[in-house]
Amino acid sequence: MTATRSGPTTAGQGGTGHADRVFRVQEALSRLGPGAHRLSAIARAADLDDSTTSRILQSGVYRGHFERPSRGRYQLGGRVAELALHAYARHDSDSVLAVLQQLRARTDGGMALHYTLTPGVQPGRQCAEMAVGDSDLEEFGMSPREVLAITRSLRVGASGRTILAYLPEAVQCRAQHEPIPPQAGRGAIHNPVALAASLAAIRDHGYALGYEECMDGWNTIAAPTFAGVAIQGAVLLLRPARLMPRAPRPYITATKTAAAAISRMHAS
Repeated sequence: MTATRSGPTTAGQGGTGHADRVFRVQEALSRLGPGAHRLSAIARAADLDDSTTSRILQSGVYRGHFERPSRGRYQLGGRVAELALHAYARHDSDSVLAVLQQLRARTDGGMALHYTLTPGVQPGRQCAEMAVGDSDLEEFGMSPREVLAITRSLRVGASGRTILAYLPEAVQCRAQHEPIPPQAGRGAIHNPVALAASLAAIRDHGYALGYEECMDGWNTIAAPTFAGVAIQGAVLLLRPARLMPRAPRPYITATKTAAAAISRMHAS
């Protein structure tokens, strides 16, 4: 027999009935972290009984807010990421640009970009804002089409992997077996097991490093941006490998600080 919690499940505990319970389940999944979790663990974290939690999760799976990758286990779904993008659209682009310009100043003129998640059957990323001074795509030695083909994928690049690290496990598994764009750099991670390990490291440390991963001759640092509890995008610092053969700690800190500032905009 499945154990249930005896805690209250009605509106009397600071909520408004069913809507309050739904939000508690979503927040519980966020607190439990990436990956799928057992129904009983979600119910405990939400302070609800198993039966109520199960009904909410099953309804959420139908609507795309939750996913059930295996029997009895649930995680946040792609619909949550879509809502995060709508939240981002409300914010002033000039404020994001100011953060990126400050990052550029703190990293000796590095290129600073903010990528946002593009949800869908095959999630991707797009550059929403950038502070790059007088630089242009010709510096990469590629056509604009080739650069966009690489940076759209979450499979390759520090910013792509940073976003991917906080998406549902099912999305990560699909991405691990996607083909790597042919224009990718010599540092692209080809082994799916190594890619999965890199995603875990990103969640542990809060940033990613890319060494000639998207493009030969360019190294990168990325940190995640969030809209509430959902991954929204990533801040990327881009510098020539000859100028940044290894990522200095102050550059990593500056990138994480910029990402945190943008996340606070979404929370306000």
